[in-house]
Amino acid sequence: MTTREPSAVDAIAEAYTSKLAALDPLSATEAGLKGYDHLMTDLSPAGHAERAELHRATLRELDQAAPVDKVDEVTLAAMRDRLGLAVELFEAGEHTADLNVIFSPLQNLRDVLDLMPTETTDDWATIASRMAKVPDAVRGYIASLREGVRNGLVPAALQVTEGIKQAEELADPASSFFVSFTAGATPDGAAAPESLAHDLERAGRDAAAAYSELARFFADELAPHAPAADAVGRERYSRWSRYFVGAEVDLDETYEWGLEELQRMADEQDAIIAEIAGPGATITGAIAVLDTDPARTLHGKEALREWMQVTSDAAITALNGVHFDIAEPIRHLECMLAPTENGGIYYTGPSDDFSRPGRMWWSVPPGVTEFSTWREKTTVYHEGVPGHHLQIGQQVLVRDQLNTWRRLMLWTSGHGEGWALYAERLMEEFGFMDDLGDRLGLLDGQRMRAARVVLDIGVHLGKPAPQRWGGGTWDADKAWELLRANANMDEAFLRFELNRYLGWPGQAPSYKVGQRLWERARASAEAAARARGEEFDLRDFHSRALNLGSVPLAILPEALA
Repeated sequence: MTTREPSAVDAIAEAYTSKLAALDPLSATEAGLKGYDHLMTDLSPAGHAERAELHRATLRELDQAAPVDKVDEVTLAAMRDRLGLAVELFEAGEHTADLNVIFSPLQNLRDVLDLMPTETTDDWATIASRMAKVPDAVRGYIASLREGVRNGLVPAALQVTEGIKQAEELADPASSFFVSFTAGATPDGAAAPESLAHDLERAGRDAAAAYSELARFFADELAPHAPAADAVGRERYSRWSRYFVGAEVDLDETYEWGLEELQRMADEQDAIIAEIAGPGATITGAIAVLDTDPARTLHGKEALREWMQVTSDAAITALNGVHFDIAEPIRHLECMLAPTENGGIYYTGPSDDFSRPGRMWWSVPPGVTEFSTWREKTTVYHEGVPGHHLQIGQQVLVRDQLNTWRRLMLWTSGHGEGWALYAERLMEEFGFMDDLGDRLGLLDGQRMRAARVVLDIGVHLGKPAPQRWGGGTWDADKAWELLRANANMDEAFLRFELNRYLGWPGQAPSYKVGQRLWERARASAEAAARARGEEFDLRDFHSRALNLGSVPLAILPEALA
């Protein structure tokens, strides 16, 4: 593939990326853009307005730009979709109700620190600089939420209650991550210089105090106005669905499909349960067989991390040159134990120059010391290769074809998470999930993702619940019973998952809906190849798809044509 000459459209995208990184340094750090780690995003109404004006100004420039090739056509379509939606969400005031249990400024101000280098004195000075700005960021965040209160757009009571707990944990000087993180600074393997140690100690203490202020605001000002209902309604949900999926879907049809898919997953799982534990066995019986198998059990968190690393390394070696062409920088995936303890499993992409590698993070809840590999092998493929690491690593790599915005800043959940679920099924197709336990784990995860479609759309749109789930209208209690019946996980983890869906409308269904759209794109490509009298080349299809980067799913079929 020859190096592509940058176009006028690329120039607009590059200028937009630089301006956005300066206005939103937290996102720049997450994307792996260097030079912004010492800065802080302005979370006040004025900060949000400034970013919205950048989106609008860039859209006006794009209206005057003419594409010179297919890459430009995709860039124009993707930027118009993403920036247009960002403006739409701003004008709807969604930034003034931005609070949930997993991905909102409450968590992001702390979580970004996991992505910052900690090797040298300069690294820690950068951390001190950013952390010193946390109090102002918190006050800006409070100002935005206050605007929501004035306008009658307030997060649901459940999200506020859980937010208080999280803020108080980060505020407690005895246990605050901010305090312990800065106290543990060892630049270049030694104690921090006295002046730097002082700056870090003060920054950690002040950040914790700011979270104490945030917890009080949640309790005293936000909670009294928070609605008891979790549902956001069809109008708000439709916007968020388009944002997360990257395409407009028929929500009512998707809900019915979710019910059908849930039953199909259950039937497929039942067949494997019978093979594991005998005819008539329940999933409880199959789990008992698998969980008592010493060969499937890991003892201790370090054993989990080592198993993750070995499993992901083996997948990369086996797939490279056979099913995918995996470039050398992407062959390194670092498996990590997350400093948080909420049970989440997630991936963070490499920096632009791959000096920060792609990483798979496992957040182990307190007291959990044993792990079953049959449950988790599919997760390693989802987060690693051929899932997120291959997808995002390849997107970062193709600098000779794509501009910086396409490579580092563009992320659509339906595209990314849909690919990762599709990748899990690929590993089954390629013969990596022939073990019955591993296949049961795969189906357990897919079944839970189908349940998400049903409960997320059902609750937020107030749809009628089937009689087997209580009848009447979907609510949090019925959603809990649905989740418990269709996901075999610790109840504390499941409760967190449900709280996440209730407070982050449209995000959870984007996984399974995205997988559906990926499978449709592949089927269309196969049909087109047959119509041309050609043999379908799956490896080539995947290569072309991954080299596009994370485009909105509405654009994917045409971009692949």
